[in-house]
Amino acid sequence: MDASSYFRGKKITVMGLGLLGRGVGDAQYLAECGAEIIVTDLKSREELASSVAQLTSFPNITFVLGEHRLEDFRERDFILKAAGVPLNSPYIAEAKKNGIPVRMSADLFMELAGSTTVGVTGTRGKSTVTHMTYTILHAAGKKVLLGGNVRGVSTLALLPEVAPDTLAVLELDSWQCQGLGEATLSPHIAIFTTLYPDHLNYYAEKPEQYLADKANIFLHQTEEDTLILGKQCAPTVIDRYGEAIQAKTLVVDELKLPDTWTLQIPGMHNRYNAALALAAARALGIEDGVSRAALESFRGVPGRLELIREIEGITVYNDTTATTPDATLAALRALDTGTKNIILVMGGADKNLDMNTLLYEVPNFVKRTILLAGTGTNRVLEFLPEASVFDDLAKAVAEAFLAAVPGDIILFSPAFASFGMFKNEYDRGDQFVALVQAYEK
Repeated sequence: MDASSYFRGKKITVMGLGLLGRGVGDAQYLAECGAEIIVTDLKSREELASSVAQLTSFPNITFVLGEHRLEDFRERDFILKAAGVPLNSPYIAEAKKNGIPVRMSADLFMELAGSTTVGVTGTRGKSTVTHMTYTILHAAGKKVLLGGNVRGVSTLALLPEVAPDTLAVLELDSWQCQGLGEATLSPHIAIFTTLYPDHLNYYAEKPEQYLADKANIFLHQTEEDTLILGKQCAPTVIDRYGEAIQAKTLVVDELKLPDTWTLQIPGMHNRYNAALALAAARALGIEDGVSRAALESFRGVPGRLELIREIEGITVYNDTTATTPDATLAALRALDTGTKNIILVMGGADKNLDMNTLLYEVPNFVKRTILLAGTGTNRVLEFLPEASVFDDLAKAVAEAFLAAVPGDIILFSPAFASFGMFKNEYDRGDQFVALVQAYEK
């Protein structure tokens, strides 16, 4: 579809450029449509150099970097807000005080595209379920687009690819669901995978808002829509919001995936993820034979328990997106052979999450723990007295290989955020993969 006329001539402030490509893609698309853009970010021009370089050729983009200014949130047609903008942002408050709409890329795409949309949220599993669902629909010959919280993908820039029969599969984090609430939109098929404490640094003053934001994935559905709840989160969701749910509701767990279906990616949590994707495919009328072939060939999502390499009998996995203790524990259980043959590389920046269960379970799976320096590492170090701490990833990887023997597994599953040593969790994973690929035993 051609949505350029909707944006042409509009004054738009893009709040948050970032380094993951989504903000760059949104700004580029809006500029190509003829909008007058102000791009503002608290990071400096130097920090954002790789992103800024992709946009400097557009004369209709003005950069305000290293700060936000109140005047950039007045007399605009709308604000396009990035994920993670504080709940109490004075700049968003200024926009709303002046009657300026605040949008996010996912909800704006949904409104303009009008496509049948599958939206996936949850604390853990949403990326894998999103990609599994996309893989099934693609295998079924559907015209399907993948967007939302996907690295390097601008959701708005997908608009030119939309046709009347297009399906959209969107991964939606709590912030993008927050945007759905402001736009009073929900996807036609909503998948809610799991619910664990997360982003407590963001939701510190109001932790209940985390679920409230995610609930927007179904709060604006109708009786014609479908809500698929993972069994882990279903009791809480139904208890809190049961009376507000209008859609047809399915509760799904790993037992809904036929026993005869064999996945390439390990762990019961991935059978759970596959069962959720299968439920979405069935809701869209896809035959189980197509779903089975797609799921059995699915090789996983980069950075999520991703098999990187086997070298002299040592297997290495990159699980950099495990930014919570629950995610790391799921990885340990998925790879468990009962022989305590895992060398775990973890650690990073604190998100104020409860680490007790993970710390209690680590000795059941792990023969050696190697920690990366960070505020979270400082908090757990006393409970891992045998662990080594490194402020250099290359040294940590070298130590992991020194500790490993044939038959062992090196698992990079940090359990904490990446801030400090890395630009983001993807940069962390990219560096780890490069070091492993270059390593010679």
